[in-house]
Amino acid sequence: MGKFTEFKLGLKSLPVGTHHYEFHLGKEFFVNMESGDVHDADLAVSLDVVHKNEAYDMTFHIAGSVTLICDRCLDSLVMPMDTTYHVTVEYGDDYNDESDDVLIIPQGDNYLNVAYMIYDTVALAIPIKHVHPAGQCNRAMSAVLKKHRASIASDPEDAELEESLMDGIDQDGCDCETEASTDPRWDELKKIK
Repeated sequence: MGKFTEFKLGLKSLPVGTHHYEFHLGKEFFVNMESGDVHDADLAVSLDVVHKNEAYDMTFHIAGSVTLICDRCLDSLVMPMDTTYHVTVEYGDDYNDESDDVLIIPQGDNYLNVAYMIYDTVALAIPIKHVHPAGQCNRAMSAVLKKHRASIASDPEDAELEESLMDGIDQDGCDCETEASTDPRWDELKKIK
């Protein structure tokens, strides 16, 4: 029995109509997927498959929470999750997943394993920055960071760099400059126009 056998759907044997499936994702699912970001999970997956004509409309709804590691203090961070993904599966000559909305699978495939679709949906719902809300990080680690920032303050160049990096971590959004400084060589080349 394979790791993801329970996620195999026998599409060709499905009668026309609506079909509902339920899955539970825990830590073992993400270990099997070799995910380094998710350390634990309690997710309920609801899958509705509508078989009509030659197409299968699939709607995944995933709700629950995942446990990550905070990028700032390295403590566990429980992140709630509630996301939906819709895809239409059709049979064709060759496998083709170039579109986000349509998946074409070969005529010879009787089954479709949805484990990777579920994993990708969860992975894309996790933000890039895994950070506790302000004031909820580990106080001991925050104190170490402040102490480190104070020791760098003796070198103004390092202090300025450290401050800009920490401000980028503390703010939601981009940690890049709002106005990009330009290279004088490019400015001279622009004058040629």
